[in-house]
Amino acid sequence: MWNAGYVSEVDYLYGYYPELSPQRLKLALLSRGIQHSVGEHPNYLELGFGQGVSLNINAATSEGQFFGTDFNPAQAAHARELAEASGQPVRIFDHAFEELMAVEDLPQFDIISLHGIWSWISADGRQSILNILHRKLKPGGILYISYNVTPGWSSVVPLRHLMAQYAKTAAKGDLLSRVDQSIEFVEKVIEDGASYFSANPALAHRLEAIKGQDRNYIAHEYFNTFWDPMPFSAVAEILESAKLGFAASANILDNIPSISTPEKARPILARIDDVKLRETTRDYFVNQQFRRDIFARGVRVMSHYELLEIAGQQYFMLLGDPASPPSKIVAGAGEASLRSDIYGPLTDALASRLLEPISVAELEASPACKKLSRAQIWEALLILMAQGFVAPVQIPGSQSASPGASRRLNAHICKRAQYSGDIQHLAAPTIGSALPVNRIEQLFLHAIHQVHDDAPAFVQTTLTAQEQRLVIDGKEIADPEKMEAQLRKMFVNFSEERLPVLKAVGAV
Repeated sequence: MWNAGYVSEVDYLYGYYPELSPQRLKLALLSRGIQHSVGEHPNYLELGFGQGVSLNINAATSEGQFFGTDFNPAQAAHARELAEASGQPVRIFDHAFEELMAVEDLPQFDIISLHGIWSWISADGRQSILNILHRKLKPGGILYISYNVTPGWSSVVPLRHLMAQYAKTAAKGDLLSRVDQSIEFVEKVIEDGASYFSANPALAHRLEAIKGQDRNYIAHEYFNTFWDPMPFSAVAEILESAKLGFAASANILDNIPSISTPEKARPILARIDDVKLRETTRDYFVNQQFRRDIFARGVRVMSHYELLEIAGQQYFMLLGDPASPPSKIVAGAGEASLRSDIYGPLTDALASRLLEPISVAELEASPACKKLSRAQIWEALLILMAQGFVAPVQIPGSQSASPGASRRLNAHICKRAQYSGDIQHLAAPTIGSALPVNRIEQLFLHAIHQVHDDAPAFVQTTLTAQEQRLVIDGKEIADPEKMEAQLRKMFVNFSEERLPVLKAVGAV
């Protein structure tokens, strides 16, 4: 079978994963003080790109050459459709990983990424990935890899096994029907007092959460033939065979101990020299379930002075409302309050250049931040970025050489919003990433682009023709007059609040 045990009966999700962006990967390395050899025009390969949304947005918003493979031909066709819409020369294959190595003109890569692949393929599949890494990742190049990890998934393994076994041997119908039947079966087992679930009551809550999730996601998460959560140390040892060492987490908050690690754990972790043991131990402290890691072919650590020197050259942009800055953050260390004496002045300084790039060095020199050190500003910006309040900006002049590619791709996504809301992001070349934009907002943009005089009326006509209703806070609006009033209110808010942001990041 060409699918090698991986779910191919239902579509993978159409998500965008910002951690895969070259801009964000380099920033994550800098947040941990790690040097890299990724330039402004990287060769980039994504293995198992799903629907190709991340691959194509990254290609449209960054310089470089982009390649990708996904062995599902329907998903590869969709990725090519997006590439054709943007006009970017993305090289897209529907090869299995071992077949990719037969492509004669593959270059050496600066970045290789795989999101949600490692834990759901066979040992042979992982070996094929290792072969690609060994032969095609440059010295100094980086790998992004995300995977299910123990101990966070350990208690769920028996739950998943029972669901998957029932779907394989007893359930009937197509895959999504079998998924529902499997959930119902396990729910009955719990209700009838199975001792394992009585001894592990949290699993009943996990099953309730699963019931509320998208069925396509559940199929891909739990019902592949292979499903192998493993400790960080095991993943790191496997990747060592391709000369790769752990460099940083792509989840930037994980690189800030004061936010990501419980206070009592910090002295324990500080005494552990071995990185595999240290990261594995931290996973136990935070009960880690999913890791987003960056490995490098040659890990090089900066001095603190060099880190701050480079950090000073990084640009950011305020995207949130300066009148309502975040006051708390929740991460591995729990909930923490953000210091008003740091975040207040920093927000004021950012607001002085609202929706314009400003460097860390410029912020440090601003009157509002005169009492703050560069290190304080840098860490605070990383935390605000994780909350979506600010965004890192590509160094002015180094953004995508063809901002038109992002606009063409976005116009395509907004046009298809007439029929589907599957893609919920638009390319944002100024920040080398994407911003979440829902279907209604995409329809507003499509109406504006098509010079419709009445965008709310266009959206209402589009939804009504498909017998679809507006849903606000989980409630459907069926009355046409109420629907029109709500859409007009939404359009005013969109025009005043969202549209300026989308213009500033180059999305429109």
